[in-house]
Amino acid sequence: MTHPIKPTFSRRLSYRFRPGFLLAITVMWVLLMGEVSIANIVAGIGVGLIIMVFFPLPAMPINGLSVSWGRLIKYAFTWTGELFQASLKVGWLGVRPQPTPRSAILNVPMRVESEFVLSFAVMLYNLQPGGTITDIDIANRMLTAHVLDADTDADIAREIDNIRKLEAHMIDIFERKVR
Repeated sequence: MTHPIKPTFSRRLSYRFRPGFLLAITVMWVLLMGEVSIANIVAGIGVGLIIMVFFPLPAMPINGLSVSWGRLIKYAFTWTGELFQASLKVGWLGVRPQPTPRSAILNVPMRVESEFVLSFAVMLYNLQPGGTITDIDIANRMLTAHVLDADTDADIAREIDNIRKLEAHMIDIFERKVR
């Protein structure tokens, strides 16, 4: 009878140590302290090590993803432009001399395969003003979105189209089939 080999302490610790994460925590610590000094850098490293050892992040399910970095960078610029447009639109809805616009709850299917890509798409959508994802049905890949400014059927169709465009971008960037 064979027994599974239990990983050693040093092996388990090596899974938790991520140098990029440690660097990011250290930089955030120094920024929070407001002064670059040896003491703040050492404290940031200490805080980062404590977080990595005692509060490890779970492994992300990213098997089979192939990131197209060029498309991701291009979409980052597109998304930033959409962010400014949405901010202006929501700002105008707040100050215009008309009644408050109606809102809507929409159920929109998503065709992405990976939960990581689905969560990334939801994060991008939620960061844009004017709508938010209120529920994610992972089993059926269905998003429930609360949308601002849904006075007409055309407004609702436009927002569903925006979610479908986001979905298409996510598939193009992360889940495209390599030939």
